[in-house]
Amino acid sequence: MHDTLLLFGATGDLAQRYLFPSLLHLLRDRLLPERFRIVAVGRTDYDDTGFRDWLRGRIDDGDARNREALEDVLGRIRYHPLDLRDADAIAAALARYADRPSVSYLSTPPDLFAPACRGLKAAGLLEDPSRLVLEKPIGHDLASAREINATLKASLDESRIFRIDHYLGKAPVQNLLALRFGNTLLEAVWQHRWIESVDIVVAETAGVDGREGYYAGYGALRDMVQNHMLQLLALIAMEPPASLDADSVRDEKRKVLRALRPMTAADAGRDSVRGRYGDGVVDGEAVKGFRHEREVETFVALRAWIDNWRWAGVPFRLMTGKRMPARATEVVVSFRPVSHWLFERPSRDRAAPNRLRMRLQPQETIELGLMGSLAAPEWGATELQPMSLDLTMSPTPKRRIAYERLMIDALKGDQTLFVRDDEVEAAWRWIDSVSDAWAEAGTPIEDYPAGSWGPASAAPFLPNVISGNGKRR
Repeated sequence: MHDTLLLFGATGDLAQRYLFPSLLHLLRDRLLPERFRIVAVGRTDYDDTGFRDWLRGRIDDGDARNREALEDVLGRIRYHPLDLRDADAIAAALARYADRPSVSYLSTPPDLFAPACRGLKAAGLLEDPSRLVLEKPIGHDLASAREINATLKASLDESRIFRIDHYLGKAPVQNLLALRFGNTLLEAVWQHRWIESVDIVVAETAGVDGREGYYAGYGALRDMVQNHMLQLLALIAMEPPASLDADSVRDEKRKVLRALRPMTAADAGRDSVRGRYGDGVVDGEAVKGFRHEREVETFVALRAWIDNWRWAGVPFRLMTGKRMPARATEVVVSFRPVSHWLFERPSRDRAAPNRLRMRLQPQETIELGLMGSLAAPEWGATELQPMSLDLTMSPTPKRRIAYERLMIDALKGDQTLFVRDDEVEAAWRWIDSVSDAWAEAGTPIEDYPAGSWGPASAAPFLPNVISGNGKRR
């Protein structure tokens, strides 16, 4: 395990909320090397003491159990204020840390990846076996992603590049693989013959507040769908890998992403909805709508098709939005109706199909919806009613922050939960087809009130997520 971490973007929101707290927990639990050191790089002009004082005020949670670990983290930090567009300044300031193999973590906007990478290369910090970690999104479209990937490969090989999608570090997301490939019952029916549709929902009650500039350039399609939702889709739809090593898993995910049918202008009106939240009420509080001069969506619903043998004809409905009435990330797999219906009650058209609901957050739950007579009156044993088989662990064990797992893997060199260059480019290829289809078709951005489930036209994309009265099922 490498014992040097260079953290770029050290004064950013992500570093404060997740990265430094993750390091604190890992050091507290003695999961990092004894000589572990942190080189923090940011734009603000602090010295070491000033940065430590600033950081202490932001990550001190008042828990006495973490106080010693916090001081341990702060004592290992050396801070450098640098302009990440100046590769020469980066090389001059950081070359002293090339004495040991390191992991450089770029928690920065993607337009800074290239100059930071050149500076690290000049400083000798990307020589084998040192590694580079990058926060997604990688670029803004396929062309920019390819340009970034080419810059990275000019400095180090793919086996030492770690592109983070923090969703892959979440234990419930990893459980998708366990459910699929660890259970004969599911894998036997995991195909178009038995599955009617798949819904992937990422709903957020939070708005764009504080990220207006970034969001105006990306929107929900590039921010959430390209990053997290296509990774969830790939895990659900992939073929069984030969093993769980990094390349075997990522090979199968790439095949799924390449099999996504490009969207055309003719498809856009039928297979997509764009929205932007206006004024409304969320969690009982009035909130203002998102307003920006650029035409950018805060809600998107898409119907994706995977053109391969396993999933031919099965719609994958993807929905994500800001200022939704509830926070939830879940996958709902709806199975096809029974081929021959024997029962009078309920009639065939009123029978509830089997559904597997995997809720990833805020609580981790797994439910299988069945039809049975146990809930029916004893004198009507053949009257079927919906039943729920609860497969949830209770109580749910306390999970580590996803970034804790991913940092450990990067320091050890395990790429299984990181995204490879060809995955990134395959995802962008499909996202670009959606964006181009919208532009050609003139797909409008529809308004929806904050606290609702998006524009009214999005209802067909949410049949298994919300009920008719607008409440979550």
